[in-house]
Amino acid sequence: MARITASVYTSHVPAIGAALDLGKTGEPYWQPVFKGYEASKQWMKDNKPDVIFLVFNDHATAFSLEMIPTFAIGTAAEFQPADEGWGPRPVPKVVGHPELASHIAQSVIQDDFDLTIVNKMDVDHGLTVPLSLMCGQPQEWPCPVIPFAVNVVQYPVPSGRRCLNLGKAIRKAIESYDEDLNVHIWGTGGMSHQLQGPRAGLINKAP
Repeated sequence: MARITASVYTSHVPAIGAALDLGKTGEPYWQPVFKGYEASKQWMKDNKPDVIFLVFNDHATAFSLEMIPTFAIGTAAEFQPADEGWGPRPVPKVVGHPELASHIAQSVIQDDFDLTIVNKMDVDHGLTVPLSLMCGQPQEWPCPVIPFAVNVVQYPVPSGRRCLNLGKAIRKAIESYDEDLNVHIWGTGGMSHQLQGPRAGLINKAP
């Protein structure tokens, strides 16, 4: 049976991806950031998974404001880096795992969570920057990735309780998959990426 062996949580700030792509990692401004990931990159080499289930948020790239799924799972065989207005990042395509993704969708939907099943989707910096931070700049990513997009862009967003219960359903789904796979769960993003309205760009002050 498949098993979850680790979880990873990291930033996906687009400027980090640009610094990598433009060869600026050695500049004084960026050195502390990338030095901080050296141990994580070595850990990744030493603990390579068979599949990464990556929870992220789209930035109105795959999903415009005309269609906003609350939860969406990528079931395609591959996902291309998205053009976010200045060309796609020079990173490898993301290879998917359609069999496990479809199994998760089947299981979670039968547990009464409504997922949007996405058979074609470009992935933006929300997904590719974490891969770059943990895996460096390889010719291909070290394993297949299942993208799982959660809407935090436009209100209403799912509650923390709903996300917690969905996480339990995803764990159940992965552990019921009838293949000996080592699966990592990765998470990245913020609680709000609202693009418009009075909360756009708002930083909540400490009480």
